[in-house]
Amino acid sequence: MSTVAPAGNGPVPSVDVTELVRLRTHHPDAIAEAAARRSRRPLLNEAGRLMIVAADHPARGALGVGDRKFAMANRVDLLERLCLALSRPGVDGVLATADILDDLLLLGALDGKVVMGSMNRGGLQGACFELDDRFTGHRPEDIERFGFDAGKLLLRIDYDDPGSLTTLESTARAIDDMAARRLPVFVEPFISERSAEGKLRNDLSAEAVTKSIAIASGLGGSSAYTWLKVPVTENPDDMAEVMAASTLPAVLLGGEVGDDQDGAYEKWRGALQLPTVRGLVVGRSLLYPADGDVAAAVDTAVGLL
Repeated sequence: MSTVAPAGNGPVPSVDVTELVRLRTHHPDAIAEAAARRSRRPLLNEAGRLMIVAADHPARGALGVGDRKFAMANRVDLLERLCLALSRPGVDGVLATADILDDLLLLGALDGKVVMGSMNRGGLQGACFELDDRFTGHRPEDIERFGFDAGKLLLRIDYDDPGSLTTLESTARAIDDMAARRLPVFVEPFISERSAEGKLRNDLSAEAVTKSIAIASGLGGSSAYTWLKVPVTENPDDMAEVMAASTLPAVLLGGEVGDDQDGAYEKWRGALQLPTVRGLVVGRSLLYPADGDVAAAVDTAVGLL
């Protein structure tokens, strides 16, 4: 595919939807072929850090950013934002579901990047079964077959929902399967609860995040390849004590930050100094910043590392 002028550390692929559809229609094997050709790199960069852009939200029906309910619904627009973000210096890779990673492979945007497959997307946003986070995305064998570098899974635990036990068990077995393949798996744990109206919220208090880290760290028969993907607590000053709950390496979850982008950066900056925190995994707040400047948002986040 054609490319446009270089930005950052390489050319930004232009997104030609007609060509993508032509390849998918007439040459579906092109995706596996692109994966086989992809140049790989170590998980961490030379500074021992990791900066990942996340784009696995659409597969859970989570298309909104702020007050824009369908901000992520235009796939070509999302791919263009991802290609731009991946071209910026210091961005190590991407976290996404198979459909998005397949497009990025065809675009040649994943060479020399860390590629993380999103494993469980069954807990659709707003559904009565939202906490039933079944593994509907990448399986460990898919991540191994395509030569990807890691997997990520979401673990939301509601003490009032007996189904959380099933989620815990399936998460533990996924961790086992990844460890058997010597593939890192990033576990994103939350203590969650429903309001009287049935709306799900994640508890970001120091107590809840500490519990979620302790629970996630103990899952599976080996923690050798387990990483944590954790939010910054409501009070960022609590993060040092919270992160002391585990010796597993961790990355910070960006999440939605609203209009206070600078405030979010300051929260991340402090937590990034902690000994177990090795990097950032940020999605919507970098791909759809309030001022629309994707490159500037990404560059600022990279600067925190």
